[in-house]
Amino acid sequence: MERLTLVIGSQNYSSWSLRAWAAARLSRLAFETQVVHFDEDTDRSRRWRLSPTGKVPALHHGSLVLWDSLAIAEYLCELAPEAELWPKDRTARAIGRAMAAEMHSGFADLRRELPMNVRRARPAAAISDAARADIQRVVQLWEESRARFQKDGQFLLGRPSIADAFYAPVASRLRSYGVALSGAALAYQETVLRWEPMVEWTAAALAEGHGLAAYDQLP
Repeated sequence: MERLTLVIGSQNYSSWSLRAWAAARLSRLAFETQVVHFDEDTDRSRRWRLSPTGKVPALHHGSLVLWDSLAIAEYLCELAPEAELWPKDRTARAIGRAMAAEMHSGFADLRRELPMNVRRARPAAAISDAARADIQRVVQLWEESRARFQKDGQFLLGRPSIADAFYAPVASRLRSYGVALSGAALAYQETVLRWEPMVEWTAAALAEGHGLAAYDQLP
C-alpha cells in the first residue's frame, strides 16, 4: 500500500483533526502524521500547500488528497474493512453514520462558544441557551445510543467506531469548560476520555505548547 500521511492541526485546538486521526488509529493502518501548528501558520500558507481548502485535516495517499474528516474516515473504513470502523450490523452502522453526520453538519453554537482547548480546565463564564440546547442534544444522542447498544460494549455503538471518533472532541470540550454530566452521558464521557487514542492525543496536546490567545483567553 502507498504511504498514508495525515496532515493535522495543533492538537490542543483542532477537533476536526482529532476526528480523522482517531479514525486512522482505529483503522490500524500505518500512517505518518504531519502537524501544522496554527500559531506558526497564521496566513494558512502551509495548509494551502497541503490541502485544497487550506484547512486540516487532509489525508495524502499516493496521489490522492482527501480534505474532509468524514470523507477521510469513510475512506479509511474502505481501506481497512477488517478493522470494522463501522459495525457489521446494518442498523448500528446506519445509526452511527447518522450520528457522525449530525456532528459533522451541526452544533454550531457549541462549536463557537466552547472551542476545543484540551489544556483549558475552568468553567465557561457563560453559555448561551442555544449552546446549551446543542449540549442537551449531544447528551440525548449519547444516552439513546448507550441504552440501545450497551450489551455490545461501553462505546456509542458498543465497540469503538467512527461515531466515537466524531464525539470524542465534544467529550473533551465539555470537560474543559466544566459542563457537568450525569448518568449514561457521564459514563460515556469517562469511557471515551480513557480510550487509548484519546489518551495519546490529550498527552500530545498538553505537551505541544503553541498557544492561541483568542482561545486561551476566553472567559
